[in-house]
Formats: sequence, structure tokens, C-alpha cells
Amino acid sequence: MVDLKTPAEVEAMHAAGQIVAAALTAVKAAAAVGVSLRELDEIARDVLRAAGAVSLFDGYQPGFASTPFKGVICTSVNDAVLHGLPSDLRLQDGDLLNVDCGASVDGWCADSATSFVVGTPRPEDLALIATTERALAAGIATAVPGARLGDVGAAIGAVGTEAGVGTNLDFGGHGIGRRMHEEPHIPNGGRPGRGLKLRAGHVLAIEPWFWHGPGSTYLIDDDAWTLRSTDGTRGAHAEHTVAITAEGPKILTLRQ
Repeated sequence: MVDLKTPAEVEAMHAAGQIVAAALTAVKAAAAVGVSLRELDEIARDVLRAAGAVSLFDGYQPGFASTPFKGVICTSVNDAVLHGLPSDLRLQDGDLLNVDCGASVDGWCADSATSFVVGTPRPEDLALIATTERALAAGIATAVPGARLGDVGAAIGAVGTEAGVGTNLDFGGHGIGRRMHEEPHIPNGGRPGRGLKLRAGHVLAIEPWFWHGPGSTYLIDDDAWTLRSTDGTRGAHAEHTVAITAEGPKILTLRQ
């Protein structure tokens, strides 16, 4: 069942979304050569704590994980494409870093992610990030009342296909509200005109993630969390929490 949120509930999620956005902004500003992933996690933790927000990640343990997640952000570096655990790893020049953060305020959740390069960028990494951001924007633009969920996935997938990057449909976007992961699942590909009909009050976490080159697959590290490409290709990830409104999509995690 996919719940509809009232305007007041959407505003409550917007409040959580602004804290998530602030945490991601602070992490990006602090990310530099020599800084550890654990130090970045502490920065995000401080932002959430100061705002009275509760991390959605710290202690989270879905069915596929053998241990709870330890951290308030996912920090995925280079070929670690999703769910990277914060660690003592120190960033190096040219690293491609994906940061994901989720928080709740008064029981209402928001979730967002961004990717960027630390230090000197590789042109192909900048292109991959730009493709991922374009795909996110395309998915958001499609998320209007009367559209189908398949329209959102198809819009995301079309951007990835045109750019020739690798896409995986196992992990994608999701509904969000009182819980971080609610129905429906939003694959980063699909057929237009299929699936749930979107209505004002639906709130979705839309999140494309791509790899360099087509056909990449992944494995999970011994930490039971970090998803890493099997061929060493780098990945990028972008995500916003978006409310469907009569006036169009409203991004609840927009960064300043």
C-alpha cells in the first residue's frame, strides 16, 4: 500500500529534508585530501545532532545485511558504488566520493545523496556525475500527478542509455514517509505508462546510480554493506526526496 501524505506531513518531511541537505553540504565542504571517511561521518552526525534529527542509517539492518549499519552517512569511494561504511580510509587526490544521508524529525523522514570528486578530477568522472544528475532531474520532472511510476524509471534509464553508462535495477528509489523505505520500489529503468499512477501526496526518494561503461556487476564487501563493482569501474549516485503536488514535483532535500 502506498500512503498519501497531507500538505502538513509533506512540510514535516521538508523540515527533515533541509537538515539532510545541510549535512551533505557540510560533508562536501569538509571533504579534502587526507580527510578520513569517519571524520566526514562525525561532521554529518554533528549537523543532525544540533538540529535534533535522528539518523535513518545508524543501526539500520534490513534483511540482506548481517550486521547493522554503523554511521549516519554512506561514504562510497571510487569502485565502491553504494552503501559504503564510514571508515578510517583517508581520501586521496582524484577520489570519486558518493555520500548518502537520511534523517527523521518528529518521525518524518528524508533521504538524499550526492557525488563529487575530491581534488583533481578525471574528466570521465565529471561526465558520469553530470549524467547521474541529469537522470535525477529527468526522473523528478516526470513525477507529476497522472504520470505512471514506469514513466519515472524510463526517464532515468533513457539518460543512462544515451550516455552509455552501466545501470543496475536491483537497487533504486523508493517511497518514503514515516519509514525510510516504503512502497513503491522505483527502478532506474522501465517502460513508460506502466505501474502506479502518481497522485498529489505521494512522496518518493528518486535515486539513479550509474557506473562507467555498460554491463558492470557488483559484489558486497566483507563488511556486509559496501557494494563494489566487480571490474573496478567507478560509480556515481544522486538522490532527492520529492513530493508529488498539484503544482508539480517539490524537492524536499534541495541543497542551498
